[in-house]
Amino acid sequence: MKEVNFKKNQEKEEQEKRLQENISRIKHKLIVISGKGGVGKSTVAVNVAYGLVDQGYKVGILDVDIHGPSIAKMLGIEGRRLEVIKNSKYPAPIEVKKNLYAMTIAALLQSPDEPIIWRGPLKMGAIKQFLQDIQWPSLDFLIIDSPPGTGDEPLSVVQIIKNVDASLIVSTPQDVALLDARKTIKFSQKMNVPVLGIIENMGGFVCPHCGKKIDIFSGLGVQKAAEDFNVDILGKIPLDPEIVKSGDTGLSFLENHQDALSAHEITNIVQKIKAKIEK
Repeated sequence: MKEVNFKKNQEKEEQEKRLQENISRIKHKLIVISGKGGVGKSTVAVNVAYGLVDQGYKVGILDVDIHGPSIAKMLGIEGRRLEVIKNSKYPAPIEVKKNLYAMTIAALLQSPDEPIIWRGPLKMGAIKQFLQDIQWPSLDFLIIDSPPGTGDEPLSVVQIIKNVDASLIVSTPQDVALLDARKTIKFSQKMNVPVLGIIENMGGFVCPHCGKKIDIFSGLGVQKAAEDFNVDILGKIPLDPEIVKSGDTGLSFLENHQDALSAHEITNIVQKIKAKIEK
């Protein structure tokens, strides 16, 4: 019995050592969260990751949305599987392009239609393995894309990593969306994770014919939340059909639409993230 317990304790120590070694190779950890679904959180996470790579950084993106992973499709890596590194028994994250790496539960599924029917402990265990048993390279940034809300997945990330640098809150402009976004701000504060700022997504539509900006979703919720909680608004990304197309086809929006107003706004957001983190 003592020998069994000794082996179990030794295995736990080795797992914790691997976890800490992986985390120590990542300079900055940012978690992208939203209070509700449908606000474009994954779209923001992917484009922020691409934007940081364009700035010369080495970036990883970790999809901890276990039930509805979308990062694989948006990065154009659907169907790709993890490969074990030479002279190691652990796999590496998928290399999307130079200096961009990704890990998602989708890389472990036989079919994208396969549902994940798990309760909380299994999800927490999977997220821990994503950080512990994946041989992450040295990274400047790890962008963590979590599912909506303040449940198991974002909580697991914060508890496992322990020193998440900051959170990025994503919301649409209408007041209803901000009811939930305000909860994510409070979640960050309770978890001692600094809020880097709010990103307003789908904040208006620029007419391709007349160039006039139309506010499709009315509301001053983002401004009110920023004032009430003393957090910054990092930017307002307009609704752009090309962003949607890029995500559906797995192509980089920033690379293919550099002159678009929304591309300029995303680049400005990335610059603010960079400045705040470095400060």
